[in-house]
Amino acid sequence: MTGPAETPVLAAGCVLWRMRERVEIALVHRPKYDDWSLPKGKLKRGESPRAGAVREVLEETGMRCVLGAVLPTARYVAEGRAKEVHYWAAEALGGSFEPSREVDRLLWLPPAEARARLSHDRDRPLVDAFLAALG
Repeated sequence: MTGPAETPVLAAGCVLWRMRERVEIALVHRPKYDDWSLPKGKLKRGESPRAGAVREVLEETGMRCVLGAVLPTARYVAEGRAKEVHYWAAEALGGSFEPSREVDRLLWLPPAEARARLSHDRDRPLVDAFLAALG
């Protein structure tokens, strides 16, 4: 039986942002969980958290990005396993979203709206940390 005391599942993600008339943050909708979250995912064997964060952003949003400030690491239990997710602020450089089985919708929202739309309370402090890092 697995539990939180075992080695955590390692993952990485980003608060992906772009500047239009104002800052907008990307949220992804995952149909499997019917939730809105920040782009993130499990690391592949031997993959660094930085590389995993960039890969996950591309896979889930279709956006190329450049990593910026390091944001707090989220630690929680999901499906009975401890999970550790490393986060960065990441500026979107361009790309195009294609819906998939994993992520069927992408929204760009102002920070306050993104914070309110997030399904999990644990994600909201990441938006706050992003805004603090943005200055």
